[in-house]
Amino acid sequence: MNDSADLVMYWWDRAADILTRKGSTLKRFGLVTTNSITQVFQRRTVARWLSAANPNKQPLSLVFAVDDHPWTKATKDAAAVRIAMTVAAPGTHEGELATVIREARLGTDQPEVDLSIAKGIINADLTVGVDVTRAGPLMANDILCSPGVKLHGAGFIVSPAEAEHLGLGRVDRPGLGEHIRAYRNGRDLLGHSRGMMVIDLDGMSAVEVRSRYPEVYQHLLITVKPERDRNNEAYRRENWWLFGRRNTIMRGAIEGISRYIATSETAKHRIFEFLDRSILPDNRLVCFGLSGGEFLAILSSRVHITWTLASGGTLEDRPIYTKSRCFDPFPFPAWTENQRAALAEAGERLDAFRKSRLAENPGLTLTRLYNALEAHRAGRAMTAEEGADFARGSVLILAELHGEIDAATFAAYGWPADLAGEALLAALVALNAERAAEEGRGEVRWLRPTYQRARFARATVAGPQQAGDLIGAIPAPAAARAPWPADRRAQVLALKCALAEAPDPLTAAALAARFKGRRPAPDIARLIGVRERDGQVRRAGDGYSLLRAG
Repeated sequence: MNDSADLVMYWWDRAADILTRKGSTLKRFGLVTTNSITQVFQRRTVARWLSAANPNKQPLSLVFAVDDHPWTKATKDAAAVRIAMTVAAPGTHEGELATVIREARLGTDQPEVDLSIAKGIINADLTVGVDVTRAGPLMANDILCSPGVKLHGAGFIVSPAEAEHLGLGRVDRPGLGEHIRAYRNGRDLLGHSRGMMVIDLDGMSAVEVRSRYPEVYQHLLITVKPERDRNNEAYRRENWWLFGRRNTIMRGAIEGISRYIATSETAKHRIFEFLDRSILPDNRLVCFGLSGGEFLAILSSRVHITWTLASGGTLEDRPIYTKSRCFDPFPFPAWTENQRAALAEAGERLDAFRKSRLAENPGLTLTRLYNALEAHRAGRAMTAEEGADFARGSVLILAELHGEIDAATFAAYGWPADLAGEALLAALVALNAERAAEEGRGEVRWLRPTYQRARFARATVAGPQQAGDLIGAIPAPAAARAPWPADRRAQVLALKCALAEAPDPLTAAALAARFKGRRPAPDIARLIGVRERDGQVRRAGDGYSLLRAG
């Protein structure tokens, strides 16, 4: 079991193990679970059995499933629990996927739930059709996306008045403005900002904080340290004045740029927005170290939104943006300079328009703006609130701006503008496989070449150079033994390079022999196991090879 899976998935895994045992008389099993079974960390358990990753056991098939069903007869004050149902049988079979299309009277003895049925191979994410879970992460997108900071201590959050009391703005507290910063979470982004600030002492020792900012030190001593003293993790107990995690990927990604893109991890509407680099994001915001309007346009386009809804999970009835499935495998277009310029202009117009609407209408929020847009697109009667927001938010203009973004995005991909649904997902999965094959040959379409190359491509550049600044290259494997990197991400890249260069499968020992250093053998054994489970590396006898598209 993967460590991040919920306890409910243990029983799914246990049932699958019993069902596939040699001589088992069990014919099938069925479980009712929470609908989180479709989320990334849960569905890995299902995917492992559907793909028959264990060569000693036959694969399973889902013969019936419901991905999102209400838990009926809930009390008035109870949470809106949503469940999933799965039935599995050994072998390869088509199944029936039921989808709720109408629900009513859930709190009565006669609940009404209408279902539609789709037949076909049911995927691990409880869909029928294109299996988006086949798409693997792309190096081109690496180290650019990360959740925000995880504080592990409410005392780090202060109001502007409290920040002033702690010394912010005083001439005898120089540099404090770099450590007490504006703070945003998902509600701030989509609703009305609380205007709160956060104490960020990353890189400072406790002695340094006490000497330079005594008021801050005492505040954290009172509000954070008692809680941290009871923390089970040694790092958090010993570094009580610092956040629970350093978030080095996020800090590195937004360093050196004036703004970055953020979206709320869980939200009714998938909205991307620029934030100033001075703002520190909460861990419930997903952040992208990309500052160009063209990236805001692509992320906000129908292409990317369709992908995220198919790839991410849901919490109750709200979609979740999962970095590992929504961003890491997403293939960006190989645009021309003219196409890039058109996308950049469209992204800037969208950002400026929304900010101006919110500034001119203090009661308006992004959520309310997109509620009105959703009602307009659906052609349904608007509520009084939606009607008022439609007028003051100039929602017809918002719809036009999104239409312009979609047109520019499809032009950059070279796809017809009416491509949608399963056909669009199939095109993206195929493009992901094409990009993975390129990267296996040593060609990477970096999204931020200068930033990413400096961290990944320190060795000789290999592979044909193509037009456009999204195109880069990964290091060419050296004929002599290369040093085994200390950085884990560089280790993954070195492993992929070695496998991509080899004409035949390599054993773990042969791979380790290509590198010099203290720990290549155990590191390689661990990395191979992880990549094999993720579907990036496949076993061939005693050796391993890089999984190539096509």
